Amino acid sequence: MSMIRDLRAVVRPSRVSLRKDNGTYDTTRDPATPSAVVDCAVYRHGARVETPKPLTPHEAMRQVRRDGGFVWIGLHEPTEAEFAGIASEFGLHPLAVEDAVQAHQRPKLERYDDSLFTVFKTVHYVDHDELTASSEVVETGEVMCFTGRDFFITVRHGGQGSLRALRHRLQDDPELLAKGPSAVLHAIADHVVDGYIAVADALQDDIDEVETEVFSPGRKGSPRGTDAGRIYQLKREVLEFKRAVSPLLRPMQLLSERPMRLIDPDIQKYFRDVADHLARVQEQVIGFDELLNSILQANLAQASVAQNEDMRKITSWAAIIAVPTMVCGVYGMNFDYMPETHWKFGYPVIMAITGVICLGIHRTLKRNGWL
Repeated sequence: MSMIRDLRAVVRPSRVSLRKDNGTYDTTRDPATPSAVVDCAVYRHGARVETPKPLTPHEAMRQVRRDGGFVWIGLHEPTEAEFAGIASEFGLHPLAVEDAVQAHQRPKLERYDDSLFTVFKTVHYVDHDELTASSEVVETGEVMCFTGRDFFITVRHGGQGSLRALRHRLQDDPELLAKGPSAVLHAIADHVVDGYIAVADALQDDIDEVETEVFSPGRKGSPRGTDAGRIYQLKREVLEFKRAVSPLLRPMQLLSERPMRLIDPDIQKYFRDVADHLARVQEQVIGFDELLNSILQANLAQASVAQNEDMRKITSWAAIIAVPTMVCGVYGMNFDYMPETHWKFGYPVIMAITGVICLGIHRTLKRNGWL
C-alpha cells in the first residue's frame, strides 16, 4: 500500500505548466512521427520495455499477448483511416471510435464490452495583458481514453493538453504503472482536474479585476462602471469552462463508487479524491456565473443611473434657459403699445429680473441634486 500512498505525489506535479523553454506549449506531433501516433510503448512490471525501434500498435499488442503487460498508445487528432487499424486491432466499439475521431464530445464515461471509453475536456487559461470584449480567456481541447485489460489508448484533440510529461512522470514510478491501465486513467483524470483548478484560480483574478472596476468610484465619487462587453465576454468564457467541468462529475463518481472489472480496487478509491476536487471546481464555476450575472446587472444599473443623471442635468439647464427665451419671445413681438419698450430703465430691469429668476431656479435645482 506504500506505493498507493505515493500515487498523488506522482500525478500532482501535473499542475506545473507544461511549457517549453521558449514559452510555448508542447502541442504538436513528433516531427519524426509521420502518423497520428505520438507514442506507442509496452509496459511490463511497471517499466517501459525498450525496443531498438519505435513499435507499431500491432507489434506492441503482439508483445503484450505473448509476454504480458499492457500497451499505451497516444494519438493526436487521428483521421478515420489512421484510427481504423488500431480500432480493429483492439476491438474498439464503432460508436466510441466515431466519437474519438470526430471529437467535440461531451465529457462522459461509457462501457463497451471489455473496454471503458472516457472523454475529458482539457482547459487551458490564455494569458492576456488586458481583458477586452474579444479576449479569449479559456481554450479547450479533448482527451479520449480507451481503457482495456491490457491496453490504454489516448486520443487527443486541440492545441493543448499534451500528455508527454505525464507519461514520463508515470514511468518514473514503476510500482504505480504495475497497476495497469487503470492507474494511467486515474493519472490523466487527476491531471485534467488539476488543470481545472489552475484555470479557476486565474479566472478568479479576472473576475475580481472586473468587479473592482465596476464598483470603484469615478470622478466626484460616482461609480464609473466598466465596458459591459468585457463582462459578457468573461461570462461566455466561464460558460465554456462550465461545459467542461459539470458533465465530468458523474463519470468520476461512478469510477469511485461502482466496482468495475477494469479498474484496480486500489486505484478506484483515488477517483473519489478526483471527484471531490472536481465538485469544488464546479461550485466555483457556478459561483463565477452567478457573480458575473450580478456584476453585469450592477454595471447596467450604473449605466442607467448615469443616463438619468445626464437627463436631469439637461432638463435643469433647459428649464433655466427657458426663462430668458420666454422673455426674449415676449419682447420680440411687434406691438406698438408696449410701455416697457419706451421706459428708460426697462432693459436693465427686465435683465435683472430674468437673471434673478434664472439664479433662483439654478440654486433650487442644485439643492435638490439635479445639478
